[in-house]
Amino acid sequence: MDKKNKNIHEIETLIRARYPIIYIVTHEEERVKSYIWKLGKELEKRVFEWSIVKGITLYSDNLDTSLKPDKKTKDPTSALDNIQTAEHPSIFILNDFHPYLKDTTVIRKLKEVAHEFTASLKSLIIISPVLSIPCELEKDITVIDFDLPSQEDLKDVLFRLKLQLKKSQNIELSITPEVVEEVIQSIQGLTLQEAENVLAKIIIEKRRITSAEIPMILNEKKQIIRKSEILEYYSSQENFRNIGGLENLKFWLAQRKLAFSEKAEEFGLPKPKGVLLLGVQGCGKSLCAKAVSTLWNLPLLRLDMGKIFGSLVGSSEDNMRKAIKMAEGISPCILWIDEIEKALSGVQSSGSSDAGTASRVFGTFITWLQEKQKPVFVIATANDVTQLPPELLRKGRFDEVFFVDLPSESEREGIFTIHIAKRQRDPKKFNIKELALESAGYSGAEIEQVIIAALYEAFYKNTDITDDLLKKKIKETIPLSRLMKEKIDELRSWSKGRAVSASEMKEEEKQKMEVKRHLDI
Repeated sequence: MDKKNKNIHEIETLIRARYPIIYIVTHEEERVKSYIWKLGKELEKRVFEWSIVKGITLYSDNLDTSLKPDKKTKDPTSALDNIQTAEHPSIFILNDFHPYLKDTTVIRKLKEVAHEFTASLKSLIIISPVLSIPCELEKDITVIDFDLPSQEDLKDVLFRLKLQLKKSQNIELSITPEVVEEVIQSIQGLTLQEAENVLAKIIIEKRRITSAEIPMILNEKKQIIRKSEILEYYSSQENFRNIGGLENLKFWLAQRKLAFSEKAEEFGLPKPKGVLLLGVQGCGKSLCAKAVSTLWNLPLLRLDMGKIFGSLVGSSEDNMRKAIKMAEGISPCILWIDEIEKALSGVQSSGSSDAGTASRVFGTFITWLQEKQKPVFVIATANDVTQLPPELLRKGRFDEVFFVDLPSESEREGIFTIHIAKRQRDPKKFNIKELALESAGYSGAEIEQVIIAALYEAFYKNTDITDDLLKKKIKETIPLSRLMKEKIDELRSWSKGRAVSASEMKEEEKQKMEVKRHLDI
């Protein structure tokens, strides 16, 4: 038995303590059954399994059964009759039994089995990916959420595959310890079967495993998220080279690039929880969330808070729990919540406006933020701090709260350079310094739109963009800092002493060099 697996230890304890019915929630049916079979050998108990297709069968890890399936026991009630009358110390596994827990006869029969098994050496284990327990059985069933494979489990899969493919296909795989750690981190959150499939595919296709193959692994995680209507998988191509300014935020994130690694854990580092990015619209908050995914080589999930709030009573809270469970299931990952204040603005009046739904959803979310153990890094962005519940800003929810201000003159120079080069023009042919001076008070998004507007006009006139055309478009654009001056001034005033500047740095030149070294920008 794998002593490192706390779930198996828990199952063994429950069986020894004669808990009658154990309900294991997992998609990894074969992995769990293999563990239970080994446990049965240790405890000197025979292990049987039931399915609607075969009925009751003596389970064996090598699939060599000495007892043929009993087709008379395919019916759930007949199967429970047979289990109830069994004489020897045994463990009975019921596969995908949850649909039959709506049947009143089955419910009554399980209650009788539970009563008899409490005083016997027999145990009943239900294995299902869906948790469905009728109220009549709540006191008789003990639930275990079976954890996904640990790093050690995944390493075993990788090295077993390496040996198998060398023998069967003569593929000699050379892989450095650093790449092993990176690969193991990227496949965490997959089942053993999913991990084995994607690793075998990469080895056979590429005949190697390097950092360059990590996106193929992340794409496998994308398949899991596609099945969810609440979370959205972002295949981000953004990187910090395409974001002007925000040097302090970039440096902070660069320092945490390897924070989810095994080396960091051995060093004693706690896993980072997340950041809250407050600030002016169009200044790069969402771009940063996408760029972190590229920098850390982690999947980026976007939580649409609008989809959390369902029409059915209780469904909103359930949706939030499902979203959290799915994010944790494919961790380590980044969970991005854009414009979080729009979803949480009704929390204060929730009791009178929606019977407390928003308040309960928010409570579930912030409790998870505070207590979460899984490596899910949360990036929340907000434009209007006055709409945020004060509980969200409390220390411990996020590692840091950054304020993303309007870009300074030097940052605007960087933004013009990035966006002109992005449009296949040479920035050296433009007076970048003058353009930055002319665009004081403009956000990064507004500067990008200035360049796009100039490109449209130049294309229409069959010419190319120039300094004069860009200056003209700057004058024609009314920036948000003028349009909503009072609100932005209020936001900037609030941030002083309450949030860390995303741009200003201490020991600026030294840290800029560090950022460039870490981020290659």
